[in-house]
Amino acid sequence: MILRTVSILGATGSIGDSAADILERDRGLGDGARFRVHAVTAGSKAMELAAVARRLDAKLAVISDEARYGDLKEALSGTSIRVAAGEEAVCEAAAEPADRLISAIVGAAGVAPTAAGIRAGNTIALANKECLICAGKAFMSLAREYGVEILPVDSEHNAVHQLLHGNETSAIEKIVLTASGGPFRAKSAAELERVTVEEALCHPTWSMGPKITIDSATLMNKGLELIEAHHLFAVPMEQLDVLIHPQSKVHAFVVFKDGSWHGELGAPDMRRPIAYCLNWPDRAETATSRFDLAEIGTLTFEKPDLRRFPALRVAQEALAAGRGSTTVLNAANEIAVAAFLGRQIAFMAIPALVEDVLQDADKAGLLNEPESVESALRLDGEARALARRRLKAA
Repeated sequence: MILRTVSILGATGSIGDSAADILERDRGLGDGARFRVHAVTAGSKAMELAAVARRLDAKLAVISDEARYGDLKEALSGTSIRVAAGEEAVCEAAAEPADRLISAIVGAAGVAPTAAGIRAGNTIALANKECLICAGKAFMSLAREYGVEILPVDSEHNAVHQLLHGNETSAIEKIVLTASGGPFRAKSAAELERVTVEEALCHPTWSMGPKITIDSATLMNKGLELIEAHHLFAVPMEQLDVLIHPQSKVHAFVVFKDGSWHGELGAPDMRRPIAYCLNWPDRAETATSRFDLAEIGTLTFEKPDLRRFPALRVAQEALAAGRGSTTVLNAANEIAVAAFLGRQIAFMAIPALVEDVLQDADKAGLLNEPESVESALRLDGEARALARRRLKAA
């Protein structure tokens, strides 16, 4: 059996944790193991990164925060694991040969390392949204230039990838992504004005990091996923839709031109799409959650309420507008979510701030479609500056 080499960018986050669980179980298979781990990276969690590197017997551990280099080096002393630090070192780790590069760094910080992995010819298991939202057109162009396969890790896009297997996108009538509706699906507009940070961090279905949990609560996450789907599957906005599905068992539908609906079902367990990406184009037994449809009994679907959840509308409008609007949207949303988590702004001020920054960017003449990953990152920085100015003026 040929072992596949795997590297993980963002090994201490929720996706990294799930990937590590799969890879550690695989190591327990001995001669039957399918994977070996080459590099693991993290932002500033040196002790956690060292623990992951030891668990997975990685060859290289890289911490982005250079101030934590000494901690990481000391934690891995006595091992043969190489240690490095700094943003450039993360990009260099991403460019080292790997059969699968799991891109799970949260935020725009993950764009440059993922691009470095593409330029090295590594197949990307993509969990970083910003690669497609911040730099989608340029990112997919780069992947085509280097002949690199992009395998989506997000459960919804992973579902679409599975549903499209063997089908041409020209046969698609519509792609429908599902959303749990988050913790506030049934709350009134007045109640949403009083949402606390603690309430917003209590997702009813998924266990995720704080940023994506807040995005799920505002439904911005689903808007961002529509933008991702547009780039991943080369489908126009008019053929993309969202349904609220509280049970989180159906992750996406593909509606074909003959009128047939094809759905992908599975338990809300991120190990399942990660395992799919690691093993693709094959499938392998994975210790993920299972469910019994007869016990569930009923699956329900409803349209999202764009009045109560305007973040989804703002994201849809940014996708329709083009000209770098989704880059600005993403940057402004990151600043707004951080401000909410820091108790600087209210929950419903998140989409309002994002919409204001989009208008500011348009007035400043910043809205131009980025032609490269680097130009997308420059626009991202300019949009963040606009968002910070808006916060100071509030």
